[in-house]
Amino acid sequence: MASRKLLTLVFIIEPERILLGMKKRGFGVGWWNGFGGKVQQGETIEEAAKRELQEECEIAVNSLEEIGTITFEFVNDPPLLEVHLFKSHTFSGEPNETEEMRPRWFKHKDVPFDSMWVDDRIWFPYMLAGKKFDAFFHFSRSSHNIKL
Repeated sequence: MASRKLLTLVFIIEPERILLGMKKRGFGVGWWNGFGGKVQQGETIEEAAKRELQEECEIAVNSLEEIGTITFEFVNDPPLLEVHLFKSHTFSGEPNETEEMRPRWFKHKDVPFDSMWVDDRIWFPYMLAGKKFDAFFHFSRSSHNIKL
């Protein structure tokens, strides 16, 4: 059985807009995404999600709703990435650019899918509609196979 790496991804969603961040360094650089990262030893998945949100755009949330889990497999690049997705409608602070992310609000109809991971086109509509989901995405260098 393949090993797994636990990660988080948080989205601040308001009725007409969503907060995304442009990744400035590391894995996913140059793509718009939610805010998140690795779960550190000794913290819960939700604690990691809150910490990453604070580190990446300087806002805080009191509560998060888990909306799904996505498992990513990258050929010749173990382990599997198990990403726990969360959303919140309320937050404190003002989104600010950090060394890692540049936050920006987008209207739901203007989500920049051309500058995001290819799988986002598939699961974002579920998230924006308030539906919970689990998904598996398999990526290789030459193509991608997507299974929901």
